[in-house]
Amino acid sequence: MSHEKRVSLIDRAHPDISISRQAELMDVSRSSLYYKQVPDPEEVRITRAIDELYTRYPFYGSRRMKDSLSDYYAIKIGRHQVRRIMRLMGLEAIYPKKRPKTSESEPSHKKYPYLLRGLASNHPNHVWGTDITYIRLENGWAYLVAIIDWYSRYVVAWDISPNLESGFCVQTLRRALKDGTPEIFNSDQGTQFTSNDFTGVLALGNIRISMDGRGRCMDNIFTERLWRTVKYENVYLKSYRTITEARLGLSEYFHFYNTVRRHQSLDNRKPAEVYFSNQRSNQNFNNSLSPILSTIPTITV
Repeated sequence: MSHEKRVSLIDRAHPDISISRQAELMDVSRSSLYYKQVPDPEEVRITRAIDELYTRYPFYGSRRMKDSLSDYYAIKIGRHQVRRIMRLMGLEAIYPKKRPKTSESEPSHKKYPYLLRGLASNHPNHVWGTDITYIRLENGWAYLVAIIDWYSRYVVAWDISPNLESGFCVQTLRRALKDGTPEIFNSDQGTQFTSNDFTGVLALGNIRISMDGRGRCMDNIFTERLWRTVKYENVYLKSYRTITEARLGLSEYFHFYNTVRRHQSLDNRKPAEVYFSNQRSNQNFNNSLSPILSTIPTITV
């Protein structure tokens, strides 16, 4: 097992085993848990460019990505380096390939079948989906998780973290379940979503678990579309410097997305309007519009 993998298994919030003891058991130095490598500026620039290209052209593999980096960003690197960075980012062209995707799945975790093939979501809280994406910062990256109601496109909960430990995903799920309970919860097979902590919360709520097939990004299409929207309408325009700055900016954006932004796919309605349409919480939706955001002109997409 690699050093990075052993470090990732250490639970800093474990109630019974100290970090020092866990570090000893995993044969890693305690100091390595707090060391943060200074990112190489050139690699950060390349990674940001790949992120922008992939958001626009999710069907690009490493060959086309290499050519586009040269054409549009004057970045001259080899296909091997492009493939390495895409693998680190968890990116793969969204078409079937003979070679399976290299993922961050954990072999010991239970994988659940994909339940949504041919299923049309026809009411709020029928299906929720989740995923994690990268948010570029001035000197590196943060990780954004969101839970979206498939029927209404309402973002039920979200959070941003400096690392990929599963805890921030579990807490986001707990917050989401305070507002409703889906019949089916869909995710990919990443370790954050297959962990016992995460699936255990779903099991306690008697929620059916669905997981995308390996290498099939389109199985979670609504979350993929959300990431494209968030990046083009907010992240790429703001160029956040710190995670605190990103959290504040995204908080405002998601409020706008849920309560102001109209969707053609929703008959020109807003996600919160549709999500709360059959609930007694309509008044909560009306009260949630802040004075500032209520002055933003309506946008139809």
